[in-house]
Amino acid sequence: TTGAGLMDCKNALQEFNGDFEEAIKGLRKKGAAVAAKKGQRKAGEGVIGEYIHHNKKIAVMVEVNCETDFVARNEKFTEFAHELAVHICANNPRWKTPDEVPAKVLDDEKEIFKDQLLKEGKPEKIHEKIIEGKLNKFYETNCLMQQPYSGDDSITVADAVQNLIQATGENIQVARFARFEVGGTQE
Repeated sequence: TTGAGLMDCKNALQEFNGDFEEAIKGLRKKGAAVAAKKGQRKAGEGVIGEYIHHNKKIAVMVEVNCETDFVARNEKFTEFAHELAVHICANNPRWKTPDEVPAKVLDDEKEIFKDQLLKEGKPEKIHEKIIEGKLNKFYETNCLMQQPYSGDDSITVADAVQNLIQATGENIQVARFARFEVGGTQE
């Protein structure tokens, strides 16, 4: 269920007195801590995941990196790269992370949100909080790592990467992606 090793599962069950749900939570917390440590290691191997839509009008390439060639050839890893390419095809993210969104785009979005709030007659004292929520929704729509993962929409793409880190024991990174659409425009 968790992708953790047998002994880790046994120890977690003992630690939480046989409570299966609490053991899973404990393993996930431990896995997140381990994943954070692994995030510092160099990910110089990997694969290019690709997907061409059935109508041949959309194509996606995504580079997913890991630490070793062994993991790069692992079926779970290569399937993830392909599933991520399919996800990008369907969800059309513009950037990988919120940090990559240009300041001009953010300023324009904030201006649009302010105008909407004024037209709706919302009190100015709550504008900042509402704009923050709208920006989070903007990131969720436009930034790959913030999007709900199409393989399991209860988690984000970033969470799916963390789960893969826990399963493989290696640092995994989505390096870059490109989405091509016939008739699409370049920004």
